[in-house]
Amino acid sequence: MPTTPARGRRRPLRIALALAGAAALTAVSVALPAAAIEGAHRPAPAPKPTVVLVHGAFADSSGWNQVTERLQKRGYTVLAASNPLRGLTTDAEYVKSILATIEGPIVLVGHSYGGAVITNAATGNPNVKSLVYVAAYALDAGERLIDANELGGGHSELGDHLVIRPYPGAPEGDADGYIDPAFFRELFAADLPKKDTAVMAASQRPAALQALFTPSGEPAWKSIPSWYVVASKDNTIPPQAERAMAARAGSRTVEIRSSHVVMMSHPGEVADVILDAAR
Repeated sequence: MPTTPARGRRRPLRIALALAGAAALTAVSVALPAAAIEGAHRPAPAPKPTVVLVHGAFADSSGWNQVTERLQKRGYTVLAASNPLRGLTTDAEYVKSILATIEGPIVLVGHSYGGAVITNAATGNPNVKSLVYVAAYALDAGERLIDANELGGGHSELGDHLVIRPYPGAPEGDADGYIDPAFFRELFAADLPKKDTAVMAASQRPAALQALFTPSGEPAWKSIPSWYVVASKDNTIPPQAERAMAARAGSRTVEIRSSHVVMMSHPGEVADVILDAAR
């Protein structure tokens, strides 16, 4: 029959195609497990550090709210600690006890007096991978806050506008210091709306005055990389002193045209510095 030879000729072609398909499937079946095995041996990505934020005097942890929101949106765990404001030694020990409960790497951030606290609290903790000073005191060993204000030839008028009130159990000669509400906005938050600073002045948390005169311990910035945000319009800590402390610590420095509460008036820029320290 005339069709028989044609069918016979097609049979080898079909066999060849089937064999080629089988070879391709075999190659894929061999390649896939190899890729899967390779992926299984890839190291897991390093965990993101926990960001611990420490506020300073005349404030509370809510001052970090806008920074916290930005960090959380980037997937970071954030803890805004409540600084007791009872004196440098006590406050540093308190923050140190908080750090001891955190597993994994930590980025430790301090604003204002909170900088002096983190300088002491981080010393000896191997989990603290970086320090961020936000218009803050990066004290040297034996240095006091009142001394640091004079670094770089600066001068702070904060001490001239404090309201002093007693507190129960205060050591002899100690008391609580508040910023006089009449000068609060000018000294502390000149670039925030007046309605906001009026509320901040009324709700400010006082700090024990002994914090001004307590010598700092061995500074953590000598062994831990640091970042520093200088607030160039700061009327609480002189900008000259901030620059001097940042240079002494070898910090990566960003300068922002801001009042003392730079984390409130420029939260995005401050969050960016913290993210840089967290990488």
